[in-house]
This record gives sequence, C-alpha cells and structure tokens, in this order.
Amino acid sequence: MAERQIQRREVLRGFAGCAAGIMAVELAPNAVHAQGDGGYLRSSGRATGKPKPLAYEEIPGFLSREQITPHYTAHYGGALRGMLKADERLSELLRAGQPLATVEHGGLLKSRIAKANSVALHELYFDNMAAKGGNPREDVRAALSKRFGSLERWSEDFQAACTAAGGWGILARDGINGQLYNVASDLHQDGVLWFGQPLIVCDVYEHAFYVDYKNKKSDYVAKFVEHIDWKEVNRRYRQVT
Repeated sequence: MAERQIQRREVLRGFAGCAAGIMAVELAPNAVHAQGDGGYLRSSGRATGKPKPLAYEEIPGFLSREQITPHYTAHYGGALRGMLKADERLSELLRAGQPLATVEHGGLLKSRIAKANSVALHELYFDNMAAKGGNPREDVRAALSKRFGSLERWSEDFQAACTAAGGWGILARDGINGQLYNVASDLHQDGVLWFGQPLIVCDVYEHAFYVDYKNKKSDYVAKFVEHIDWKEVNRRYRQVT
C-alpha cells in the first residue's frame, strides 16, 4: 500500500542527466504511452532494464528520423547501458569484499547516478513531444498564468531557460512549496531542483538538435514549444497536484 501511494505522488520527482554510448535498439513507431498511476515507473528502462519504446520515428516539421534515431539509440540507450554496467560492477565489488575507498569505486558511484538521471530525463523528454501539441488544460494554463503572467510569458521564460542551459530546460513544480520553476541545467547532475517534479523536459545538448538545426539552438527550442504534448503534461500535472 505504501509503495502504491509513492507511485501515485512521487512518480515524477527528481531530475538528472545524460551519458553517451552505443546501444542497438529498435524504434517502435506504434508504441503506446503507459497511462495511469505508476505507468512511468513501470515502463521506465530503469525498471525494466530495456529501452522504453518510442511512440514515433520522426516528428514532421520538427525532428527528422536522422535526428531522433542516434539520439534515442546512442544517448538514451547508452545511458541505460552505462547505468546497468556501473551497477553490475559495483555489485561485484561489494560481493568480492574489495576495498571501496578507491578511485574506481567513487567514479562508478557518480557515473551510475548521472546515467540513471539521464535515462529518466530522456524518457520524459521523448514522451512530452508530439506531432500536434494540443493545449494545456485550464488548471495547467491557470497555474502557468498565475506564476508567469500568461501562457505566452511562460513560453518566453522557458525558451530563455532552455537557451541558457547547457543540458536541459525543465518546467518543474516544487514539491515543497508548490511553485512552478523554469530550470536551466548544464549537466544531468547539476542545476537540479531537489523535490522538483518535472512537467516539461527539453534536451538542449547539441546531440538533440544538431543534425536538423546545426548551431541554431534557439530555432530548435522555439519549435520544441510548438510540439509539446500537452496531453502528457496535463497528465503529469494531475499526478503531482
């Protein structure tokens, strides 16, 4: 029962990051987003050990297949592979009774969390984009307008945060005070809002846009806002409020 309650309210808490690597995984264009309480937890690669399928191969007018495929396979897939590998090696050291105050052990501890964070953020990023973005629900629009002045002003502030960030632009709800924040994170493990509940995640590392947009990061960010899957954002907001 306690675990079920955690799934209901904590499923989207916390942030984190990205790691490169190569992993052979196939895109699943007809995959369906997991719905309901705990759906994200159950379908995450951090739970299954396998990459979470994509709901699309490309997003026409925004991201090409050539852009999405290496992002999904090398960066998201690589992060998952790296997390599992680091976890396995740490378990080996514990079982073998090896000294733990070593450079290898310390590096593995940091790497495991950075890659686990990367897995979560990539999944949230891929899941909150769609060919047709739709609209925020009235309660979501009202919350954004109350905090930022209007939906349009939120968008301006969010795009500025994404442009300023080296790694991730995130709209988050603070689980402590209930306020909304646009967060600019330079690394998966830096610029984190602890107890933050991510509602919208935008990957702004160059690997997320360079094939389609070259160095025009602001153009990519502006297009991202047009393709936010507000149905998914509405669902996330409902889960954490």
